[in-house]
Amino acid sequence: MSRLKLRDDQWERIEHLLPGKASDCGVTAKDNRLFVEAVLWIARTGAPWRDLPESFGRWHTVYMRYNRWSRKGVWQRIFDTVADDPDLEQLMIDGSIVRVHQHGASKKNTQDVEAMGKSRGGLSTKIHAAVDALGNPVRLVLTPGQASEYGAAPALLEGFSPQAVLGDKGYDSTALRDMIQAAGAEPVIPPKKNRLARIEVDWHCYQDRNLVERFFQKIKKFRRLSTRYERLARNYQSLLCLVSAAIWLA
Repeated sequence: MSRLKLRDDQWERIEHLLPGKASDCGVTAKDNRLFVEAVLWIARTGAPWRDLPESFGRWHTVYMRYNRWSRKGVWQRIFDTVADDPDLEQLMIDGSIVRVHQHGASKKNTQDVEAMGKSRGGLSTKIHAAVDALGNPVRLVLTPGQASEYGAAPALLEGFSPQAVLGDKGYDSTALRDMIQAAGAEPVIPPKKNRLARIEVDWHCYQDRNLVERFFQKIKKFRRLSTRYERLARNYQSLLCLVSAAIWLA
């Protein structure tokens, strides 16, 4: 994918998912493509909205439109649609902490609701991700930075029927193993050192878990994701959805 623009084939995959089509009520949005590219520019560079180049239009208009689409779930719908055919031979899950910039910090009494919390590095958010056997993202969940990884696992796995679920030691929980096996999948999760019962691990299969780590490396090339500047969790999640959709379209 180009750093700044969508290819024609990428645009054709998503244009029918966006508001402003001829079949929608209201004015047809002729500049949807330019608008989406403006949001990608913000995500890639990490620049403040005020620094959006004039070639994309007025920054405030672009931001308000982005916020409106976020509130209506448009970005989530784009991601869900392009990610509707995953390879579920394996499902890899993991979490990654992102520092919250001081300009993105919400009020203390709303931080938990906005997926912010105190961790070792300060105020942070944790991105929990599930990727398929090809390393493509299939689900994204946000929690405060201090949240455990296995606590978000049920939300990542719900509705999927993989043959195997791969995770690191942070997911070593008897309850989670039982849930995975009840869904007909094999848990490929190394045991913690303090576990008394011996757990067999398919180490050859476990090597594929690097795909979820590579996914985090990909999204953190987008600077607006590697550091969180968005006060609202839904706006940060929307950027994650757009970038994840771009990974599918690449």
